[in-house]
Amino acid sequence: MGCRDVHAATVLAFLSGTASVAGLLAAVLLPNWRQMRLYTFNKNERNVTIYTGLWIKCARFDGSRDCVIYDPQWYTAVDQLDLRVLQFALPLSMLTAVSALFLCLIGMCNTAFVSSVPNVKVAKCLVNSAGCHLVAGLLFLLACAVCLTPSIWVIFYNSYLNRKYEPIFSFDISVFIAIASAGGLFFTSVLLFLWYCACKSLPSPFWQPLYSHAPSMHSYASQPYSARSRLSAIEIDIPVVTHAS
Repeated sequence: MGCRDVHAATVLAFLSGTASVAGLLAAVLLPNWRQMRLYTFNKNERNVTIYTGLWIKCARFDGSRDCVIYDPQWYTAVDQLDLRVLQFALPLSMLTAVSALFLCLIGMCNTAFVSSVPNVKVAKCLVNSAGCHLVAGLLFLLACAVCLTPSIWVIFYNSYLNRKYEPIFSFDISVFIAIASAGGLFFTSVLLFLWYCACKSLPSPFWQPLYSHAPSMHSYASQPYSARSRLSAIEIDIPVVTHAS
């Protein structure tokens, strides 16, 4: 199968990128970034666990699913630096990954529905499918870095809070979801880079990896021969002598 066809690698990369974006969305919405567990020595009361997310905060008694205290305005009063950074980093990572998915989809549609030989008039402005996949791979790699760095920082910041106050803080499932999603974004970028490196021709420019210029420029249309050019070399070189009467 040629490089201009839709490979299994590009389809797998698109599916992996979509799953990673879905994981990021779940991590952003879930109120499970940090738990703060409060113990009581009163036998008539129950322990309380405070679940802290990026946008909301919920306090629950042990054995209960209902929030005793629900703060939907938590995002305006976040007092933990790592969560404040994540409020900006994760949406930015999602936006970058969605842009990469859009480019990847354009590249796949280009290979599936567009002729492999570009029009000579638009060849200089053409961005072909491999160029779209290359830029998409770079965007996926950027989204991975933007997501992974603050997500790992939550783990170290949680240890800092336990040393500064009391060992009552622990990171929750959203941290693992975000790190796994970042791994999926990195895997997606690697797939696109491998596909690009396998299909890139060396003399081609950066934004047109499959065409150094339009293939139609190399195909010269044969000009129609004149009546004299269709004569043989003998007929051309030997003049025709006519006898005068």
